[in-house]
Amino acid sequence: MSKQFLQTKNEGDKYKFFMKATQLEQMKEDYSFIGKTKKNTRVQIEQGEERLEELKQLYLEKKESFKSIAFVNDMQTRLKDLKHQMVWAVVSEMEKEVELLKEGVRAEEGNTELLQKVEECQEKVNEAEKKYKAIQDKLITVSEEAQGLHPQCISLKAEVQAKRKAVNEAEIIYNRSKTELKRLEKDREQLHKQIEELKSCANQVSEPEKLERQRRIAYLREQLKAFHDEEVMIGQQLDQFQQAISKCREDHSRLRRESSEVQQALDAHQKQLRDLKDSKTNALKRFGPYVPAFLEAVEVAHKQGQFRKKPLGPLGALIHPKDPELILAIECCLKSSLQAFCCDNHSDERTLQSLMSKYYPRGHRPQIIVIKFQNKIYDTSQRAVHHPEFPTVLTALEIENPVVANCLIDMRGIETVLLIKDSRRAREVMQCNRPPRNCREAFTAEGDQVFERRYYSSSFVRPKFLSQDVEAEISHLNKEIENKRAQLTASQQRLHSIENEIRQNEDHLYGHRRHQKQLQAKIKTANAEIADLENVEEHQSADIHILQEEAEENKGRIESVKQDMQLQSREMEELKNNLQAAEKKLEEVKEKIHQVEEIAGPIKAELNQAESEVENSKRHLQHYEEKQREHVACINKHKNLLVSKEKELEEKTAKARQIFSEPIRVNRTVKSLDAEMNRLREKINLESSRRGNREEIIQQFQHAKERYEDASNTVKNLRRFIGVLDEVMVERLKVYRQFLKTLSMRCRLHFEHLLRVRGCSGHIKFDHKNETLSITVQPREEERAARSDLRSLSGGERSFSTVCFILSLWNISESPFRCMDEFDVYMDMVNRRIAIDMILERADFQPYRQFILFTPLSMSSLPTSPHIHILRMPDPPRDQRALTFQNRNDRDEDE
Repeated sequence: MSKQFLQTKNEGDKYKFFMKATQLEQMKEDYSFIGKTKKNTRVQIEQGEERLEELKQLYLEKKESFKSIAFVNDMQTRLKDLKHQMVWAVVSEMEKEVELLKEGVRAEEGNTELLQKVEECQEKVNEAEKKYKAIQDKLITVSEEAQGLHPQCISLKAEVQAKRKAVNEAEIIYNRSKTELKRLEKDREQLHKQIEELKSCANQVSEPEKLERQRRIAYLREQLKAFHDEEVMIGQQLDQFQQAISKCREDHSRLRRESSEVQQALDAHQKQLRDLKDSKTNALKRFGPYVPAFLEAVEVAHKQGQFRKKPLGPLGALIHPKDPELILAIECCLKSSLQAFCCDNHSDERTLQSLMSKYYPRGHRPQIIVIKFQNKIYDTSQRAVHHPEFPTVLTALEIENPVVANCLIDMRGIETVLLIKDSRRAREVMQCNRPPRNCREAFTAEGDQVFERRYYSSSFVRPKFLSQDVEAEISHLNKEIENKRAQLTASQQRLHSIENEIRQNEDHLYGHRRHQKQLQAKIKTANAEIADLENVEEHQSADIHILQEEAEENKGRIESVKQDMQLQSREMEELKNNLQAAEKKLEEVKEKIHQVEEIAGPIKAELNQAESEVENSKRHLQHYEEKQREHVACINKHKNLLVSKEKELEEKTAKARQIFSEPIRVNRTVKSLDAEMNRLREKINLESSRRGNREEIIQQFQHAKERYEDASNTVKNLRRFIGVLDEVMVERLKVYRQFLKTLSMRCRLHFEHLLRVRGCSGHIKFDHKNETLSITVQPREEERAARSDLRSLSGGERSFSTVCFILSLWNISESPFRCMDEFDVYMDMVNRRIAIDMILERADFQPYRQFILFTPLSMSSLPTSPHIHILRMPDPPRDQRALTFQNRNDRDEDE
């Protein structure tokens, strides 16, 4: 054990060994026992207090029973006095009530404020009606003036259109004449050239050939003229076909756009219909087909601790309208906030955004609102709208979660937005009069938004997210889808018809262009043939006379065309001047109409305001007349009540004199007197039924009093004892910790001192908090190196270290007996000698303590002393039973 103690025992066991040797463990257990005892005593005190309360209640009941014996007669006397006071108190209250009625009737008869209000309202009504009639007459005059200008404007428009058409026709005729003049001049030049050529070559050509060529040329020229006329006509037809194609293509593009819009609306309705059908099983799908899966992902992330507080949303799923007729108005007010989510902090917002990127398509992610989560709705009493007739968005919604309500208050100000079903009533509340206090805007049942000076119509017809009747919404959407499909079919049919018309016009256009090309080819051929005929060698024999006649004829045509052009130009200028004059006159009439309408606009607004004033004045007049009628009826009612109360007072006074003739002045109310009388009756009846033997009641009272006082004293003594014990334990624990610290220090110092005797160094480290004790020993030759582990020591060194540790414990322990068994078994002779000398020195230092040492080795080297006794035990028998112990040596006992 000496060899293995320091190596095998852990630090906790060594600390326990130290505590046992110094008897500190016993002290610790004693203090623990005292703590448990103190806890049990506190429990006893609590039980005693409960019992004391029961005893006190029993004592008070017995005391009341004891007192009731003496006070029953007093209570009966008091009850009789209260009866007398009661009857006169009834009379006194009736007198006060009659007097109050008289004063009320006098005050109401003298109140002429309502009558004055009625007269003032009547005057206001008369003034408002007079003002309304004057504005109405003014508006009628202006309207008649505008109506008188409208027929003139229509006739001027027709005249302008006719003159513009005449100008266009004149321009067409003039352009045709201009084209004809150019052609004639070109023909004149060609004729002049041909005549000159024919004159120079007249002698070289035979007369018959010349005549034949001239006839051929004349025929070709006639054909050429016909081709030119036909070409002009085909050009005009080509322009008409191109215009028709352009118009058809414009109609086609417009119809394509309309069809695309109808198709988009149809797709949106079909998607909404699918969402509504899905929402029959899961209402969250109204906010998008991916919302349920996204909310499940949010729940999983919250359970995994990714959010500090779980986000809320979509907000539309967490609110419920109270009135179905206001659902569209609420949706138009909240708009995209219905699909929004709210977070407690920005860290949760970033986490939610990363989750949204996995479920929501890009560009369709809802808004995330960061707001501090609270368990209480904001106090909006000071800034909210309070209207007696119309609710706000906040009051029209059922919102269970305060965070959702606070979010909508912060983001949309729903406490300041009124919901008014009728649009006309909304205009009256918001625009005709001053808006209600704190009211910024209002919404109608159709979703229209009303401000103080503006009105915006809603583009929505049906609610999308908050509708409660899903079947009705599905039916409505089915009808909308059918209508859109019918529109799409009609548009497609119209498109098909326009496409056919375009194809037909294009076919005609291509045919006319081919015809035009053919005509151009014919013209080219005719011109070439004419040129050939004119350029043949026999052209000198051409008939110069015919060409000269043709030239003269051409010249006459040119002069005629020029005269026609001059006439057409003058006519066209005259038509243009007439058109400008008509357009100017039309503009003047339009300007007059516009001015009249500008004048009529403010007059209409003024008329509407005057009408509103008349309505308000009449409503106020009707209100005050009704109040006046109610006032008169109230006065008559109070007078009738006063008569009945005076009659009842006389009857009550007569009955009171029969019960107690002298009037009594009573300051208490009938209700308090009646309550006291009932309480006295109950107490008298209870005491009469409960009262038994007088001696028994007194004895029970005394017994209950003694038990209560004994229990009270016991509880007080225990409380005092606990207080003293707490003070003593605090002081003792303080001394215990100081004592523990002192003993551990003494043990450590003595251990180091004993090691130095052998030339070794060592250290004992105490950790009282964790209850551990560690020992390190260093041989002398390794003193400057790091302290070695105990396992690196030899057996003798470990045995010597154990002896030093035991002697250190002996030094601080108070036991009268010190025993040590086989302490020197593994020591060499030097260590054994030093250890024995140390033990003998310690024994000599403590003569009043007895040291008992067991060793199998010889102790003959010890000095002779009267204080040392050596007892050598006989050898054990070597029989069969002792063979198992043959490795043991003889033991010496030193005393």
